[in-house]
Amino acid sequence: MNILESFDFKNKVILVTGGAGFIGSHLIDKLLQLGAKVRCLDNFSTGKFKNVQDFESNPNFQLIEGDIRNYDICLEATQGCDWVSHQAALGSVPRSIKDPLRTHAVNITGFLNIIEASRIAEIKNFVYAASSSTYGNSQALPKIESEIGEPLSPYALTKLVNENYASVYKKTYDFNSIGLRYFNVFGPKQDINGAYAAVIPKFVEALLNHKSPTINGDGSFSRDYTFIENVVQANLLALTATSECVLNETYNVACAERTSLIELLNLLKHRLINYDDKVIDLQPNFGPEREGDVPHSLASITKAHNLLAYNPEYSLEKGLDLTVDWYVKNLKS
Repeated sequence: MNILESFDFKNKVILVTGGAGFIGSHLIDKLLQLGAKVRCLDNFSTGKFKNVQDFESNPNFQLIEGDIRNYDICLEATQGCDWVSHQAALGSVPRSIKDPLRTHAVNITGFLNIIEASRIAEIKNFVYAASSSTYGNSQALPKIESEIGEPLSPYALTKLVNENYASVYKKTYDFNSIGLRYFNVFGPKQDINGAYAAVIPKFVEALLNHKSPTINGDGSFSRDYTFIENVVQANLLALTATSECVLNETYNVACAERTSLIELLNLLKHRLINYDDKVIDLQPNFGPEREGDVPHSLASITKAHNLLAYNPEYSLEKGLDLTVDWYVKNLKS
């Protein structure tokens, strides 16, 4: 992150929505380390208080418990801030299929509330979490920001609407923003519980409990798994961006590597045998494909590299080493 080393965060007040979530809490941690003043807005519907409780002793941290569906709360949270990092969302393709109304309310109405409140507050930089799900039924690999398909789920549609709103806000109000299309983010603190937990924590928990992990489909589906520290780097670069050629764009945030579910499972097993040699014999159960899933996802990160100076520092292997170590320590404690 050489480009960020000379940047002074100490005079910045930054709002992170969804700051008690997996990505938001990692971002807050880094911003506080850099000396920024950080506000966290979260309603704890999916975020966890334990993710932010260690920050409460830091005088530069402020927690606002509230919902982005409440416009007045958004107005309050954005007042006096320099930048906004909008991470709050109701994630998960399956959840959006089961509950499209709530997904719409949080991801579209909530987004409109926070971007409008940010405009009123004259926020200098507005960065928001976009999604690789926006590529929909596009078969092209790698995924290039300018070439998307049709959304395959309510969740994907909400994320596309966010990008469209951001574009309209630039054209109508000259309000600057940057969208970051995340590709399958993983790392320490990712929720291991619940029906909509991500695949890596689900696999790790099953293996450590000597259970056969469940794979949706035949295991050939592949993803561009992206370690959380790479995502934090991209957010910092976006928050500090000033050039007109960089602002008001969307960027893929990934590692530009594709790994199948079977390959991922084997990578996890070979790391977990250092803690429990019984996991090596566990074989997966294969279930039906999930509705709304795309077979393969692989990002081009050329645009992010060229314009944002994004350079992922953590490979999948290095990220898995750190993630597995964290889960082993925390599941046994």
